[in-house]
Amino acid sequence: MSRPPRARESVLDAFARILIDDGERAATMEATARAAGVSKGGLLYHFASKDALVAGLIERMETLAVDDVAHLADAPEGRVAAFMRTSMNTGSPLDNAIVAVSRLAQNGSAPAVAALRRLRELWEDAVRPDTRDETALQLVMLVSDGLYFNSALTIGSVPGPEPTPERLDALIARVREVSQPE
Repeated sequence: MSRPPRARESVLDAFARILIDDGERAATMEATARAAGVSKGGLLYHFASKDALVAGLIERMETLAVDDVAHLADAPEGRVAAFMRTSMNTGSPLDNAIVAVSRLAQNGSAPAVAALRRLRELWEDAVRPDTRDETALQLVMLVSDGLYFNSALTIGSVPGPEPTPERLDALIARVREVSQPE
């Protein structure tokens, strides 16, 4: 009897949620199976080890990121503006995957660190055509990192400055002014 495909996704959802809420130490195979509502055997059917579970989460993050950047090239307002507007942690599946993989990286997971580096390079490659040089590209990336960080703070108990639509429009205009090709 084959397992329903949703079980694999439920396991990845549960693993990510435990990583985000409680950290890597709490994200055991047993805790993940329990949180996903599957037996340990059901978990092992999809992920034979914790390393396989980590690899599955990284694969999910990378797939979601590729989907995320696909729209940048056709964005009417340009790649820089579109990228900055999406640089907010909204609790989306991609955001959850990024935060969960970041938790693994913070604890020294080499595959997680490498995956986050690839993610950064993916975004850089997507935005680069609309920037004048590498310094301008890094300005866009660092401002977007700040937007993401501050929006992530509002999800927890420590609020960051809220970027109203007007503030975000003004910030994007300024970044585009100094970063776009001449």
